[in-house]
Amino acid sequence: MNMIYATYNIRHNSIDVFTYAGYFLRIDCNKAEEGLKTTPCSECALNALAIDEPLEYARPYLEGSMQMWVDAEDSLEL
Repeated sequence: MNMIYATYNIRHNSIDVFTYAGYFLRIDCNKAEEGLKTTPCSECALNALAIDEPLEYARPYLEGSMQMWVDAEDSLEL
């Protein structure tokens, strides 16, 4: 999916993604993070990523690599 624009929607705690094809996709952050094994540090990093870089938050979610992103973030703290 070719994304062009993404924003964090504070009212829904979601990432709103708009595509080249004119589609709109809403990623519910609560559902996206539901099964992840996180630490307080990686949870904070996820929140910051969603708010500051929503397109970068959407990529690992859509690719199915969100847990790998969290694990990599946690490994930086060691």
